[in-house]
Amino acid sequence: MPANLSPEYKAAEAAFRKTRDPHERLGTLREMLRTIPKHKGTEHLQADIKARIKDLADQIEGGLRKGGVHGGPTLVIRPEGAAQLALLGPPNAGKSSLHARLTGSSAHVGPYPFTTQYPEAGMLPFEDVHLQLVDLPPVSAEHPVPWLVNSLQTADAALLVVDLGDPECVDQLQSVQDVLAQQRVTLGGPWPGDADPSALEEDPFALRLPALLLANKADGSADADAELQVLRDLSRAQWPMLAVSAESAQGLGEVGPWLFRHLGIVRVYTKLPGHAADKHRPFTLRRGQTVGDVARQVHGDVARSLRYARVWGHSAFDGQHVGPEHVVEDGDVVELHA
Repeated sequence: MPANLSPEYKAAEAAFRKTRDPHERLGTLREMLRTIPKHKGTEHLQADIKARIKDLADQIEGGLRKGGVHGGPTLVIRPEGAAQLALLGPPNAGKSSLHARLTGSSAHVGPYPFTTQYPEAGMLPFEDVHLQLVDLPPVSAEHPVPWLVNSLQTADAALLVVDLGDPECVDQLQSVQDVLAQQRVTLGGPWPGDADPSALEEDPFALRLPALLLANKADGSADADAELQVLRDLSRAQWPMLAVSAESAQGLGEVGPWLFRHLGIVRVYTKLPGHAADKHRPFTLRRGQTVGDVARQVHGDVARSLRYARVWGHSAFDGQHVGPEHVVEDGDVVELHA
């Protein structure tokens, strides 16, 4: 990181790190370019920012450029639901089959590598929220995907899929990590619901995603747990792991609850004065967020004019008057007074 960066640049960089929305990320990149000090020490960073602005703008506007014409599938999926999870893995690991079983999507599934060519989004239901799963092309040194890193920028975490029955799965895991490292992407680090985020990287464009490994094609084997332990030992991976099967559905019921817990998702229900709470469509936040964050999700005008709120639930006694800084907990009901 070059020295003498302005407070305005640092604020724009912090906003870039925080947001997952593609349009907001593009805006923060442009603000980073506007506010970065223009001198020789920042030339490489300026060039990096300009390249990312161009790539992200092209993808938002319609995907890859072909012959100067905009068109093709969307390469950056706008986050929806309580969180966005990127499905990654080597060829023929069964990502698309898992995606179809978990989300009920019509993703193209085939018994041959590179079936998935572009991002495919689907929703995994859990209780009264949905988690967005994005199936991505296989990670392979032989078939690099230049736009993959931009698609990962919107993800909250990754689901890393491998074929548990493939004797080369350990080598494949290493290959996936090597390919991602070339694009400054690392799989690992604490999940939001497990620990405080680690210190920021010096590289503003280094991406570190929490990861859950799904060892696919367990297919009801009595030795699945033992095979999973062998994989853990041989790979020396620090990721949490689940043995699953897209074919038999083994272990699939554990995925949603595991993700909900470890993402630190907090559901908040709102109500109007004198009315019952709307228990059908919660607002979703992360552990540690506040009444003010709830108000911002409801509407910007509500957040700006918020005077106080009344809260029912685990974070307060029933009907307690609180300010915008009050930290909410899962299941709270909030009545906003603006």
